[in-house]
Amino acid sequence: MNRALGKEAKREAVAGYLFIAPWIVGFIVFVLGALLTAFYVSMTDWDLLTPSKWIGAENYNTLLHDKKFWISLRVTVIYVVTAVPLGIVFGFSIALLLNQKIKGLSIWRTIYYFPAILSGVAVSLMWMWVLNPDFGVINLLLSYVGIQGPGWIASPTWALPSLVIMSIWGAGGGMIIYLAGLQGIPTELYEAAEIDGCSKWKKLWKITIPMMTSVIFFNLIIGMISAFQTFTEAYVITNGGPDNATLFYAMYLYQNAFKFFKMGYASALAWVLFLIILLMTLLLFATSRRWVYYASGEENRG
Repeated sequence: MNRALGKEAKREAVAGYLFIAPWIVGFIVFVLGALLTAFYVSMTDWDLLTPSKWIGAENYNTLLHDKKFWISLRVTVIYVVTAVPLGIVFGFSIALLLNQKIKGLSIWRTIYYFPAILSGVAVSLMWMWVLNPDFGVINLLLSYVGIQGPGWIASPTWALPSLVIMSIWGAGGGMIIYLAGLQGIPTELYEAAEIDGCSKWKKLWKITIPMMTSVIFFNLIIGMISAFQTFTEAYVITNGGPDNATLFYAMYLYQNAFKFFKMGYASALAWVLFLIILLMTLLLFATSRRWVYYASGEENRG
């Protein structure tokens, strides 16, 4: 009997490994292999036109004295700490509104989610027109009430805030996840709160938000990782300008790799970005145990 069970367990194990084999091979070849290759290239001086030359950690040492590296890092960090919280607030707020019993609910949900599935290039081109300082829609509307609009994407002061405002356009993607989380909150909690005479605001702060912290945490992690890799909007709309005001880290990496052909230096930039994102993710997991609540009652051990 035990032998039969042992053979069956082995068959199931083999079948399981066969099913996940494509993913394992893909991970080793396209993820782990690419990471190790990039790390090796980051230790070389290679411009694609000549054979690579091993230079050790010289590329990483150069980063510390590269003014544009620090500019791109500062721009990206500012974008992350502004765009990500705004995306969370707007996405959560929209989800709260669309979790009510109103007419045409499915239509409203579709309208708010639709921008999240549009192409980044198409959206960027649309916002180039919206934020144009001369004939853009926003400045036109402001002129109707006697306000002279700023330079937006043409101004070193307003270019980065313009891209932050633009990032809110995709809040519908997070809204869908928040909506799923809201519908998973037990109605008994709200019924008990109503019996106790709790107001809507108190139910929001004492029930809804605590029960949604795990979903907020998920969107925070995903949003942070995505924001650190922002590229398309800056490349299409401002090309890093004006005056490096929107020189995002990923864009500076792209310039070194495909404009200046400094593949070794670009690989070093990529590895630094990877380590920054990894460090920030671990930091968020470490602090999450203090504020993230799980319905199972278990604290986050990450």
